[in-house]
Parts: sequence; C-alpha cells; structure tokens
Amino acid sequence: MASRGTTETSKLKQNLEEQLDRLMQQLQDLEECREELDADEYEETKKETLEQLSEFNDSLKKIMSGDMTLVDELSGMQLAIQAAISQAFKTPEVIRMFAKKQPRQLRTRLAEMDRDLMVGKLPRDLYTQQKLEILTALRKLGEKLTGEDEMFLSTNAGTALSQFEKVSTDLGSGDKVFALASVEVEKAKQ
Repeated sequence: MASRGTTETSKLKQNLEEQLDRLMQQLQDLEECREELDADEYEETKKETLEQLSEFNDSLKKIMSGDMTLVDELSGMQLAIQAAISQAFKTPEVIRMFAKKQPRQLRTRLAEMDRDLMVGKLPRDLYTQQKLEILTALRKLGEKLTGEDEMFLSTNAGTALSQFEKVSTDLGSGDKVFALASVEVEKAKQ
C-alpha cells in the first residue's frame, strides 16, 4: 500500500533538521573561532550564515504554505530560526536543543554550566546569558521551572528574550513567525 506521503514527509523533515543542524553548527563554529579570524572575515562569514538561514526560512515558508501536515512538526525549527535571526539566543547549542525539543539535554547543559561557574571555568556574564537562554527555552518547551529559576528569569531577562517570549506566545499561525523572521532577517542584512 502507498505511504500517502508519510515516508516522504519523514525524509523531508529529516533533511530539514540536518540542514538546520548544519547552519547552527556553522554559527557555533564561527563563535568558537572568532578570536582566530579578523573582524572583516568574521562579519562576512556571519553575514553569509545569516543569509543561508534566511534562504532556509524562505524554503520552510514555501513548504508550510503548501503542506499543512508539516506545520506542527516544523514550528519548533521555525522558532529556532527566528531566535537565531533576532539574536534573542546567542548560543547555537541552545538553539539546536530547543529546535529539537530536548529539555533533558538543556537541563544537563545547565548543570554543566553551574559546575563550570563554581570552578571558575565560565565567566559570570556568559553564565548569566546562557542560563537565561536555557531557562527561556525550557519554559517555551512547557517544562516546569523552579521558583528560583523563575526569579532568575525575571531579574535578568533582557529585551531580546522578552521579544522572543512575546512572539512565541502570540503565535496563532506560522505566518506570524515568518513575518517576524523576515523582518529580523532584513534588519540583520542592514
């Protein structure tokens, strides 16, 4: 019997996830190698990666407008792209885990960061930024946060994370995400 597109949908989803992983890895590698690159080379490479994210976003838009069975499965990836483009999240690793809906891995990363902060391996400002990103991602994935975590979020959340919270809460359809992501891509290009 015919799969009625189930196999094709699964393969398409896998290919899209691999493409998103590649782009997120590219961003992560760029950040890790930032010290080795001159400023122009870094900015050019980052610009190219953001353009690739924009093209990927356009492809997702076309797919979602023509195949409604993919909308729910792709919404996590779309939010991840929007977060990367708007710079709400600056840590590609967190973006990747959020897109793949991996709360356990996010919590493990948070525990590793706590340890690294205690032994002086992670600067306080970087710890605060990444903890904010992880807690926001966990909240958006429907995970229950402790009172201490909620307090940390309310005390330290900046405008970028607040914007991400508002956008992802207001999502009634994929069109809103695409519209915002398109605006953010245009801002990033300028």
